Amino acid sequence: QKQCRLVDDSGDDGDNSNCGAPIIEHIEAKYDEYLNAESQVNRKVMPDQRVHCCLYFISPNGHGLKPLDVEFMRRLHDEVNIIPLIAKADTMTPDECRELKKTILNEIAQHKIKIYEFPDCDDEEEARTQKKLKDRVPFAVVGSNTVVDSGGGKKVRGRIYPWGVVEVENLEHNDFIALRNMLIRTHMQDLTDVTNNVHYENFRYNKLVNHHPLESPEDRREPRTSPLSWSKLFCV
Repeated sequence: QKQCRLVDDSGDDGDNSNCGAPIIEHIEAKYDEYLNAESQVNRKVMPDQRVHCCLYFISPNGHGLKPLDVEFMRRLHDEVNIIPLIAKADTMTPDECRELKKTILNEIAQHKIKIYEFPDCDDEEEARTQKKLKDRVPFAVVGSNTVVDSGGGKKVRGRIYPWGVVEVENLEHNDFIALRNMLIRTHMQDLTDVTNNVHYENFRYNKLVNHHPLESPEDRREPRTSPLSWSKLFCV
């Protein structure tokens, strides 16, 4: 049975001189813990507390990625699976949201930022479902802790505005449901596998190489190549 844990970052504290360092330190500390557990004689119980995904929130108020967004994601993309999100999607019209998504994807490609790449699938039905998810990247989401009346006595989690109600769990209003299904239903295992086989394996390789500096190049195994391709068009 898998458990999902959310690690909340403190966000932008105004000092960007050491952008992303605390988060990278946390990710690598969890890799270190797992590596130490792997080195033990008794490995029957190995709790996996590695960070398998980073949900990176992008402001809806700009016209795309800020320089800080670019710098942060480039520092992070070799450490963890990045899934970009647009926060507060209810502050935009549908047309504005679509344009912002296009701009963000173009800038991700322009700056060669590696984001989580959906795996190939042979099953046609799965491929169609996956395409619908990919078409929503970056996911534009709305959050609310309030249950409101959306009309007709229907209670929903959402936000009330003079022009109507935004429902959190309504795919016509935002991408929250698609993101949730991806994270905890359809792609949790793949996120775990990519973390283990790519990000953690490269961390482990670099750690072992640094601990054995006298090893000859011929004895060193090349780090694994990430299956996360450059985007050509995006903690759990």
